[in-house]
Amino acid sequence: MAVRPALRDLLARVAEVCTNCGLCGKECGFLKKYGLPKEIAAGYDPAATTGQVMPFECSLCRLCEAVCPFGAEPASMFLEMRREAVEREAGAFPEHRGLLAYETKGMSRRFTWYGLPEGCEAVFFPGCALPGTRPERTREVWQALRKEDPRLGIVLDCCGKISHDLGREEYFTAMFGEMKDYLAARGVKEVIVACPNCYNIFSRYGDGLRIRTVYEALPAAVEAPSSPGRDLVIHDPCGVRFYDGAGQAVRRRLAATGLLPREMMHAGRKTFCCGSGAGVNALSPDLADLWTDRIREEAAGRPIVTYCCGCADRLDGPVKTVHALDVLGEPAAALTGKSKVSRAPFTYLNRLRLKAWFKKELVPAAARERTFTAAAKRGWTGRLAILAVLVAAILAVRMTGAAGYLDQDRLRELIAGYGMMAPLIYMAIYTLAPALLLPGLPITIAGGILFGPFWGVVYTITSATMGACLAFLISRYVAREWVTGKLRSPRWRRIDAGVERHGWKVVAFTRLIPLFPFNLLNYAFGLTRIGFWPYALTTFVCMLPACVAFIVFSSSLLDLVRGKVSGTLLAGAALVVLVSLVPIIYRRHQMRKGRGDPL
Repeated sequence: MAVRPALRDLLARVAEVCTNCGLCGKECGFLKKYGLPKEIAAGYDPAATTGQVMPFECSLCRLCEAVCPFGAEPASMFLEMRREAVEREAGAFPEHRGLLAYETKGMSRRFTWYGLPEGCEAVFFPGCALPGTRPERTREVWQALRKEDPRLGIVLDCCGKISHDLGREEYFTAMFGEMKDYLAARGVKEVIVACPNCYNIFSRYGDGLRIRTVYEALPAAVEAPSSPGRDLVIHDPCGVRFYDGAGQAVRRRLAATGLLPREMMHAGRKTFCCGSGAGVNALSPDLADLWTDRIREEAAGRPIVTYCCGCADRLDGPVKTVHALDVLGEPAAALTGKSKVSRAPFTYLNRLRLKAWFKKELVPAAARERTFTAAAKRGWTGRLAILAVLVAAILAVRMTGAAGYLDQDRLRELIAGYGMMAPLIYMAIYTLAPALLLPGLPITIAGGILFGPFWGVVYTITSATMGACLAFLISRYVAREWVTGKLRSPRWRRIDAGVERHGWKVVAFTRLIPLFPFNLLNYAFGLTRIGFWPYALTTFVCMLPACVAFIVFSSSLLDLVRGKVSGTLLAGAALVVLVSLVPIIYRRHQMRKGRGDPL
């Protein structure tokens, strides 16, 4: 397969222009890891495993392009490498699924709404994050902007930067292009954005649309009353690195409140990425943390004010970080850490409420919820169909009298008739499932139904452990090359490094905090140096809590189908909830510490 022409040209240009002066590498942890741009361009092989993963560890913040005295474009080259990987079907990583799901929701019919009044030539585009985390700020900005332009429209949608940065060029071009064409066809000439990333995307791909930030567009009358100066520092988001007017407008707004935040060493065009750029914090948190730590070091313990919701969320922790719109709207609350900032899942509810508010507030000449999609996906129709089938199945069981055949005592008597063959068959199936990459949860539920809470746990935890050990041994002694090819994500390499440092504790962590696909995890440990018996024992002990929870819950599921809610079912449901809360509690703990996952 030939290399994309755009990538071929950039590889040649970077290899020719870059002089290995080291200015970019001095600042960037990614380049320190992989080498200077000239070396990367000269040695890049899009078919190699490293070649597929490497560009996705760059934050695409373009600091390298800002400091390059010769005009090389390394970040543009890494973006083209990402697009090349996607085209070769080698650019999909499980760590990005959450980001893509977030973007898909933001572009869906449920969360989008366009309201364009008669004669509308400008729209307010608040983006995804601000309406979810700060709906009150969104309303306040809208109302202030409407005083200046009563014909101002509203667009609740997503700009598509996630897909853009992950190299999904065809999808991004189709989705952004459809939005842009819709606005242009209805006479819209200006987009006022609240998000620096949206500003970047519209500026680069808006094709004639005038783009302004809310800080440039807000009337002077809405500026907050003067407040005492604070020893703050300002952080510029990397999305507006090359748009000097955006940062200057924020500084002017803050100055009008009496705040004169100090400049950090890296500001403006030489600002640092916060660590969440281009999905790096999901795929390679160790590199992302390098960026975050550098900013916090430069802040030297002083509160940070920024004008990007992503940066505010990422940097907040040991060093207090506030959003500029919070400072402008409620300076006292913001500066004392009392601003109301929502977190998921409440952010989604806020967006739906805000959409309903705008629909009542505006009387548009043109309005729509976005139904266009460039990729086939199962929508609410598919989900409702599945739910309807399940409901129909339960009703059919109840109405035909078949519920009598679902009596657990009768089922267990039937199973008992097979003697030891029944549990042996069950355990054999469960032992083979992890090696065959089959999901274990349906088999676990079956074990609870067929064998009850006690023997179900015994048979399931025993066979699940044997299955994990079988995959481990296959990886270590039989199919090492195949497994290595499957585990392309940097996170798997961090498991290997983690085992080197912490041994069995990494096995315990990954079993208790399910951040990794279970079946692939078994194979991954086979590639590490951990001993078999420490692996097997830790796997058994640390899988036991979840196993008990799901077996106890599922052992009474048939009672629920027959219309009975038992104490065992309620206890099992409570245990499942407790087990499910462990990763959430862990992530909140890590956020308070200001760190990502340890792996």
